[in-house]
Amino acid sequence: RWLRQHEYVEKLNMHGILSASVGQEQLLTELLVTYAKIPVLIGELISVEIWKHKVFPVLCRLEDFKPRSTFPIYVVLHHEASIINLLETVFFYKEICESAEDSILDLIDYCHRKLTLLTARSANGQAVELRAQDLASPSSMQELQKQAETMEFEISLKALSVLRFITDQVESLPLSALTRMLNTHNLPCLLVELVEHCPWSRWEAGKLKKFENGTWHVVPPEDQVKMTKLDGQVWLALLNLVLHPECQRKYRFDGFNKSQLLKLRVFLTDVLIDQLPNLMEMQRFLSHLAVTEPAPPKKDLVLEQVPVIWDHILKKNSGKWEAIAKHQVKHAFSPTEEELKLQAQRWAQTYSLDMMEALVPDKPRCRVCGVEAAKRCSRCRNEWYCTRACQVQHWQKHKPACNLMA
Repeated sequence: RWLRQHEYVEKLNMHGILSASVGQEQLLTELLVTYAKIPVLIGELISVEIWKHKVFPVLCRLEDFKPRSTFPIYVVLHHEASIINLLETVFFYKEICESAEDSILDLIDYCHRKLTLLTARSANGQAVELRAQDLASPSSMQELQKQAETMEFEISLKALSVLRFITDQVESLPLSALTRMLNTHNLPCLLVELVEHCPWSRWEAGKLKKFENGTWHVVPPEDQVKMTKLDGQVWLALLNLVLHPECQRKYRFDGFNKSQLLKLRVFLTDVLIDQLPNLMEMQRFLSHLAVTEPAPPKKDLVLEQVPVIWDHILKKNSGKWEAIAKHQVKHAFSPTEEELKLQAQRWAQTYSLDMMEALVPDKPRCRVCGVEAAKRCSRCRNEWYCTRACQVQHWQKHKPACNLMA
């Protein structure tokens, strides 16, 4: 049943990406609003996040767990990425944000957790990049952990985009949502940290690399001051949270918050403002903030709502995580050869080659050495290689999956 649900989410995600690429995602958003599916997706998103933090580490520690294939576990890890990608596609629309209702508080908390993790990794200088040659055998749990770490980085970047779309709809949010973003989580200061540390940009061997479209690219010198999409998302979220009149009325411009926001002035160069002219307003506001003491926030008597999904799942399953992991090992992650073949056939139908190739912006890469590839496994048609030598070298690792998919 859960695998069927994942298939539906994956198909919705693919449909959303392809529809958005041609500007026809309105039908999908109407369906999600009509059938009240946004709160369901948010609940599923947080459930998988908790599974990843509480159950997945237990699976990795089980010494007697040697799965025939780790793909069933990978599907669960990938479920979170599929949902956040779908939400990123549709949250551009006001009606989607409104249809989330009270679960928007849970989504705000989710985005805050992801951005906090992203900021912490960046401040510690941890770079996340997965190379084909770094991986062990396809069935190893170590490889799965590396993939999960890389996926976590990309999910956090998607959460940034979702948060920015939420801040676009300040007037449509529940009363407690704005208080939670501004005061409970102090998102303006967290966004300042992202501007400072820029996790999607790093120097390596004297070259600037930036993360775009799922991969790290070397940036030529003439493009190094060019704003990326992720840079723009941070600045737009800051514009919404700092300059909106209702946000200014609620936000505490105390000594710490004021000093953090004023750090932005050094980044507001003429080159940056030319690319995003709205930042001129931010520059004016910060110049005014530097020489004035803003009025303290107006205190309203409000019965504050709190998110419930995270706490409910944790309380319901407290102390049961190891038992849950062992139950899933027995009933979900140790399929027979026949069950694995049936699952592989369903996955092959879900991830149809024509659909997947339409979603990939770049040319396929060799599974062994990573260069552009023109040859594909003739049996399963799922792996790409640049030469026959690379295909032969990879055959012993690829053979089990090929036999399942063919």
